[in-house]
Amino acid sequence: MTDAPEIPVRIRPEIAALPAYRQGKQAAADAFKLSSNENPFDPLPGVLEAVHAASELNRYPDATASRLRARLAERFGVGDDAVHIAAGSVSILAQLILATSGPGDEIVFAWRSFEAYPGLAIVAGATPVQVPLTEDARHDLPAMAAAITGRTRAIIVCTPNNPTGPIVTQAEFDAFADAVPDDVLIILDEAYAEFVTRPDSVDGLKVLGGEGRANVVVLRTFSKAFGLAGLRVGYAIGHPRILDAARSTSIPLSVTAHAEEAALASLDREEELLQRVRVLAERRDRLAAALRAIGWKIPDAQGNFVWLPAGRETLEIAEAFSAAGLIVRPFAGDGLRISVGEEDSVEKVLWIAASVVKDLPEDHSGRGLA
Repeated sequence: MTDAPEIPVRIRPEIAALPAYRQGKQAAADAFKLSSNENPFDPLPGVLEAVHAASELNRYPDATASRLRARLAERFGVGDDAVHIAAGSVSILAQLILATSGPGDEIVFAWRSFEAYPGLAIVAGATPVQVPLTEDARHDLPAMAAAITGRTRAIIVCTPNNPTGPIVTQAEFDAFADAVPDDVLIILDEAYAEFVTRPDSVDGLKVLGGEGRANVVVLRTFSKAFGLAGLRVGYAIGHPRILDAARSTSIPLSVTAHAEEAALASLDREEELLQRVRVLAERRDRLAAALRAIGWKIPDAQGNFVWLPAGRETLEIAEAFSAAGLIVRPFAGDGLRISVGEEDSVEKVLWIAASVVKDLPEDHSGRGLA
């Protein structure tokens, strides 16, 4: 939002009141940026070479990213038309909401979850329906099922949940999906799927396996585990006709040739990339355990981030991290998310976290020790 007191043309009032998406704060050269869940590793050399080779900047890219679609279709055992590529999985999320929902319709999702969800619903003219998380920062799937009405058009399930970290289990998801009407779209947002180490976690691609569930679309991305956040490329797997509807709402030619080349090259080097993911998952587990040991009540962390339930003290605590050269992501009144970054950042995170937790009231919900 700008500081201008008046908008010179007629804008939908709900859009005028909607704050713009807030990107994680950028970091100075001597600070650690732990605010955007980025992969701290540089792209592998082969990926950079592939990007540099895509040099025809005067030509439009392949509008459907057909080579990447075919590669992913083969990988997941589906037809090419069951794969949709866009500029990040959030772009596909926006397309699916536009395709399913309009004024008078409802979009159900857990809260707090990915902060773009309510805004995307409002942009479509729909009503966002926020269902509170459980006390341990997990999706309350029975409550989400109970929130479904005749106006519900889509439900978003984010697992691992961003920004709090816990997963939805396969058993929980299956029971939930059984309770959702067949004509309501379930969007399974798995942007952080590669970081999950719990064996009981839902796997969207298993949900779609065999005869599958026709009303489920799975979202994944190359931005997180694959480290291509700057190139913006994500994908969806689902029923071809649902994805056709999403494609109809998309902005043409939004996936660049460089992004497609980088994604293909990343798949060629997947084992090397996933070894880095395993390093980050181990670092995450170590960080979460250490935070618990110094007195924080940290939810189960299965993404590439941890959640500090700082409550009313969130902004004050975020400033303490910032002053120490650690840029984290505060969500005022709820808590702050700390991305798993470079190894050198871990000790600094723990030092600041230890210095602020001791000042929290003894009955504070974020304290794990009396």
